[in-house]
Amino acid sequence: MPDAFVGIDLSPVAPLGSCAAVAPISESRIVTTMRLSEVVADSSNALAIEAAVRRLDQASDGQVHLAASHRQLRAQTFGPGLSAHFRLFALVSSARGIGSAGTEVDLLRSHLAVWLAVLETLVPHREPQVELTVFDHPVLATRLVDTVLAANPGDAVRLIEDPTRGRGRGYYTALAMRLTADRGALEIGDGGFVNWTAQLTGNAKERCLVSCIATERLTDLILGA
Repeated sequence: MPDAFVGIDLSPVAPLGSCAAVAPISESRIVTTMRLSEVVADSSNALAIEAAVRRLDQASDGQVHLAASHRQLRAQTFGPGLSAHFRLFALVSSARGIGSAGTEVDLLRSHLAVWLAVLETLVPHREPQVELTVFDHPVLATRLVDTVLAANPGDAVRLIEDPTRGRGRGYYTALAMRLTADRGALEIGDGGFVNWTAQLTGNAKERCLVSCIATERLTDLILGA
């Protein structure tokens, strides 16, 4: 893990409304308690709240990078073979936008450095790749090609642009990413830019990138399942 990321040990519960207030998620998917709290359903939300608090204590040019491995619980019906509780290793980064997609590129590189290393080290035999999709951000699209994709040799993990993705548009803003194995056939992680810390700090210039990997799926791949 890069030194910039700070590990956080999250509580099993969060303040009531944490998910719905931060992200466009229905409360019907959340397990609430009797004491004005809810079981953590998305650790990215909890990390974003902590990131916003830390950003308010920083200089405007500071950056916050947080990481947590945490079990999630969802109150929804999943398909056969899928569980309503699972563990994610999540990253959340927040910093003030400096224009020309400079902050977005910096945050994206920070997350990619982690995920490319994880995939190359643990599952190189499963043809891993990271797919990136830009949503309505021409400047970032240009920077993505010129500075991010061009810098990746793609020897062990392919880093590719996927302009066809529509899933997550509206939930994610400028860009979404997808971590996969078997050349895109099996999804093991997801992420993208969100406006959560901008809302929480009241600063529209704040940029926030979240991403995660399903550690139990990753373990299955390592063990050959």
